[in-house]
Amino acid sequence: MASPKSDLPQGTLDLLILRIVALGPIHGYAIAQRLTEMSRHVVQVPQGSLYPALHRLENRGLLSAQWKQSETGREAKHYWLTAKGRAQFRNEAESWLRLSEAIHLILDSGQAEVL
Repeated sequence: MASPKSDLPQGTLDLLILRIVALGPIHGYAIAQRLTEMSRHVVQVPQGSLYPALHRLENRGLLSAQWKQSETGREAKHYWLTAKGRAQFRNEAESWLRLSEAIHLILDSGQAEVL
């Protein structure tokens, strides 16, 4: 059974996109697919959110892009991380992991009393 979809906290989509693109050059539709697959269908990003985020990351110099032919033979914009994007990803990932650990600690403390 598929997990229910989850709303992403503000700013998380950029981090997730950077992570996917860090794996290698990829086009937008494949980024959305990979996010869904890797999250076991919890993260599902609509095109109306994905493409503005990709443009924002490109404008900030975190991604570079080039139009190329995709696996289906159609032209698609392929994205890859810049050096600035790689550094940004490392910083944001460390911060996110630290925060999520802290939240987990808080939620786990006294769990038996709440449930």
